Amino acid sequence: MSLVLRKAYGLGAMAMTGGSTRAPLATAAWPGGEFGGMGLEGAVRLGHRKEPAAIEDPAERARAFEERVAELYERGKAVNAAAALEIDAVIDPAGSRGWILAALERCPVPRPGHRPFIDTW
Repeated sequence: MSLVLRKAYGLGAMAMTGGSTRAPLATAAWPGGEFGGMGLEGAVRLGHRKEPAAIEDPAERARAFEERVAELYERGKAVNAAAALEIDAVIDPAGSRGWILAALERCPVPRPGHRPFIDTW
């Protein structure tokens, strides 16, 4: 299972969830959780560099940059990730222990001779 407390960006997020948010038995996030392919400011600088370059006024360029970053933050909120079925749930931080215990109860029974473990990520 995977529980995102704050930010889940890029390859680090992929590594901590076993390659995908759909790989674990269950994936949830706290309400403040954020998701994205990479850090959002860097994504705007790399993926949208032509639009700001075309704006001559520095103040207007900065405003356009901040607007694009805010758009990505909105899209990457945990609630939106859950709505897009990228994660299973957004949970109250106080309910984390109960969510983890419920997920553990749903875990398959290990095979004889198989040594179960909990990944410390």
